[in-house]
Amino acid sequence: MNFLLKTLFFLSIVLCISCNEKQKKANPNELANETSPYLLQHANNPVNWKAWNDKTLQLAKDENKLIVISIGYSACHWCHVMEEESFANDSIAKIMNANFISIKVDREERPDIDNIYMNAVQLMTGSGGWPLNCIALPDGRPIFGGTYFPKEQWEEILLNISKLYKENPKKAIDFATKLTEGIQNSELITLKKDKTEFKDIDVKNAVLNWQQNLDTIYGGSKIDVKFPMPNSLEFLLRYSYQFEDNNIKKQLETTLTKMAFGGIYDQINGGFSRYSTDKKWHIPHFEKMLYDNAQLVSLYAKAYQNDKKELYKTVIEETLGFVNKELTDKNGAFFSSLDADSKNTENKLEEGAYYYFTKQELQHLIVDDYSLFEDYYNINDFGLWEKGRYVLIRNSSNESFAKKHKITTDALSTIIKKWKTILKTARAQKVKPNLDDKVLTSWNALMIKGYTDAYKALKNEDYLKIALKNANFILNNQLQKDGNLYRNYKNGKSTINAYSEDYATLIDAFINLYEVTLDEKWLTASKKLMEVTLKNYFNKENNMFYFTSNKDQKLISRKVKVDDNVIASPNSILANCLFKLSLYYYDSTYTKIAKQMLHNMHDDVLESPSGYSNWLNLMTNYTRPFYEVALVGNKAQNIKNELQNNYIPNIIIVGSTDENEHIPLLKDKFVEDETYIYVCNLGTCKLPQKETKKAIALILK
Repeated sequence: MNFLLKTLFFLSIVLCISCNEKQKKANPNELANETSPYLLQHANNPVNWKAWNDKTLQLAKDENKLIVISIGYSACHWCHVMEEESFANDSIAKIMNANFISIKVDREERPDIDNIYMNAVQLMTGSGGWPLNCIALPDGRPIFGGTYFPKEQWEEILLNISKLYKENPKKAIDFATKLTEGIQNSELITLKKDKTEFKDIDVKNAVLNWQQNLDTIYGGSKIDVKFPMPNSLEFLLRYSYQFEDNNIKKQLETTLTKMAFGGIYDQINGGFSRYSTDKKWHIPHFEKMLYDNAQLVSLYAKAYQNDKKELYKTVIEETLGFVNKELTDKNGAFFSSLDADSKNTENKLEEGAYYYFTKQELQHLIVDDYSLFEDYYNINDFGLWEKGRYVLIRNSSNESFAKKHKITTDALSTIIKKWKTILKTARAQKVKPNLDDKVLTSWNALMIKGYTDAYKALKNEDYLKIALKNANFILNNQLQKDGNLYRNYKNGKSTINAYSEDYATLIDAFINLYEVTLDEKWLTASKKLMEVTLKNYFNKENNMFYFTSNKDQKLISRKVKVDDNVIASPNSILANCLFKLSLYYYDSTYTKIAKQMLHNMHDDVLESPSGYSNWLNLMTNYTRPFYEVALVGNKAQNIKNELQNNYIPNIIIVGSTDENEHIPLLKDKFVEDETYIYVCNLGTCKLPQKETKKAIALILK
């Protein structure tokens, strides 16, 4: 009997294994093995999706099949639409499976791949976006590309391209050859041997040019679809301050106010969506990205340092409240995003379902003072989205609104808090948007900087603690033993060799963290990371940095990112960091590299300033006075805090409570029982001061 039971048990295991093998063959979609939330969203598609890896690329060559490279990200609304229409469709899947090797790519995990195929689509069509869909030869060279395609159009494209490659492969190969040459040549940066002088008037003229494209009514640029561009706005803040330009100051105030009043800003829970679909910042695509919110916190913090507007303080506090509640892990890491879509009352995914309300819902919720609420948040034609749905939007300050309704601003603030509590409770009954819980080094670095800038402005100790917790998480998990970084962290595992973007943003964040802590650990870490970046990413022929490491897999092109988009380019961030580190350490090599990089970019920066704003920031370091401020003595921390209550964009801060021989700027400056402030320029210091006000006066001269 025992023998019979054992035999039956053995046979059941064999049958189970056989069954699993058949299931694998029946469903060759390999994405279930991935960790990316975006890839996992496609794991049940009938398309035989594969991840980007050597095995997949070799398979395309072995079978001589064209490759479909489909790139997107978890929070992308139109990515979801194309999946539902095409990739979940059996007839479309049948065409793709028969004729193509289909690869899904998370653009946030693999920006190196995205950079190349986005470049290809922009060369072919003049524009780009996500989902990004490219068809390539078996060796990865693209022959066709675009963004979102409706089902019928995608089917036609698949059939036509497949037919072309089978019947006339030479034509496809010739086109791919020319297009790949275009990709490889499109971002070539040459070493500029003529050293052009950096001039103040050039910066002024560049901003004057830029100014023509600014929207004076709603802020931002004169376009109907508006993206917050934090590094551009941050430069305009600096420019308005140092160049005393009241027109730019007014323009910046308009932009910051209208964004904070708009639906792009979540009036209930705080935090910004990716962009607005209209010129008044009202209706966003509702995904909330970590990198936007991180940089916008930094921007509003610096604006608050400058003029102490209560609105800016509210934006900082509410946005960080959102980040802390929705995008922060227990270990201190920051998650990537919240989806644009969530399930509505009919249990169907709908863009913005979590955020909008109907008038009837609001009337039911806001019982006591609905007419006041209706006027404040524009439950009228101004605030209407579509189909009776409203996205809350303001169009007046608390001061003017209180005056209009003959109440005090304190009374209004109390009422607003009550409204928000009611609406938060109501929203909590809705289904939350999906969370993309992968952790990206560069985006976490931006958030470290956001928290440290918020700490500078508001002196909330919790902000500094959160920044330090995340910074230590990065050191403990994303820093490899050989000094290299990882890009990605998910499910307790660090993966993917980092890109120059990760190094650049982390170096910048650590310098910022040093300035608020005066803990030399962070400055030392930033210098070590810069040395690794120079070793693995630097091109000595043109003094620029590649996006990928010399240890990375070779793609059809090795890109050099120089334009400042929503996130500033790794090259401009690194050039600014080299400038600062050269001052901290008296490092002439860093100085030469930073200057050469700016010389290389000089003409592009002045011709298209809005696309190179962080380069303009570096240029201003050379055209206007820039100071090293050394704080030495037992009151160094207090003086540091006093300095950082002010917006002073043209300084670095270095400090110590005792003798310090490691940082050249601090050498021989310590005096027992005294605290001195040294305002220096390129190592030459003015008379030391004891009072913060007097030191600031020296900087403002």
